[in-house]
Amino acid sequence: MRALKGGPCDPIAPLELPHSLHKFQRVSSGDELNMEGYDTFRGGFWNYFSMGMDAQISYAFHSERKLHPEKFKNQLVNQSTYAKLGCTQGWFCASLFHPSSKNIAQLAKVKIMKKHGQWQELHLPHSIRSIVCLNLPSFSGGLNPWGTPNSNKIRDRDLTPPFVDDGLIEVVGFRDAWHGLILLAPKGHGTRLAQAHRIRFEFHKGAADHTYMRIDGEPWKQPLPIDDDTVMVEISHHGQVNMLATHDCRSKSLHHDPSLPSHHSEEDDSDEEDSTQDPEYMKFGAADTFKIPDEIDISHLS
Repeated sequence: MRALKGGPCDPIAPLELPHSLHKFQRVSSGDELNMEGYDTFRGGFWNYFSMGMDAQISYAFHSERKLHPEKFKNQLVNQSTYAKLGCTQGWFCASLFHPSSKNIAQLAKVKIMKKHGQWQELHLPHSIRSIVCLNLPSFSGGLNPWGTPNSNKIRDRDLTPPFVDDGLIEVVGFRDAWHGLILLAPKGHGTRLAQAHRIRFEFHKGAADHTYMRIDGEPWKQPLPIDDDTVMVEISHHGQVNMLATHDCRSKSLHHDPSLPSHHSEEDDSDEEDSTQDPEYMKFGAADTFKIPDEIDISHLS
């Protein structure tokens, strides 16, 4: 995004970043997003990235807790406060209280990359007010927004179950809180939009002055382009680490079904990524808790 006023190294007042995102004054010369006068923020997440009304409720809860931490010492109170904010923010009556101009399709153009180097625009229903990009099949207290696609969806839309180790990110949309509550049903799921190796959000100029985003539960208020500015968010699969798994873990390596559609192998993807991405970029992701390299002056980070 364009560097905000106040100096390139000053903390950005309107943007309270999650701990896993860090600002850089520059990007490498080979990066297609390298533009003069713009800041690049890099980081990562283990579980999910979300944008829209669910992040708005989370931001309201986060702000209230920062102002009055003494009121948030009980789990039951926290949950009831969260539900109350969902009502007061209009998440349960989004069709009445949430402006359609702030729906995801009106805010941004969404592109996905299923095959290396081939971006395609993703069609979003105009009623989608919240979008979630999942790295793990778990969201909002352990619910699975993607669910398990039936054989018709697997065949016609090239969808697969949400394996934790397939290198794919599941993109799910929600209309409102009632749509989210369907996840409590045995086979409930959100609106399955896509599975991809990369996702890009290109925000429209003048659609709104801000939106809300969060990664792994940490929300922030994101300024959006007003005039000729550009704001772009790109998400890509970075790498994998070995972890202990429960007996019912959805792992492709443990429960591979030959009948499922095949995607690019992770080995092929990693080779292609290595040939196109700058080494500096590859240092950032879920590995090592998003550690800042030693050569970066931390005083220059917001």
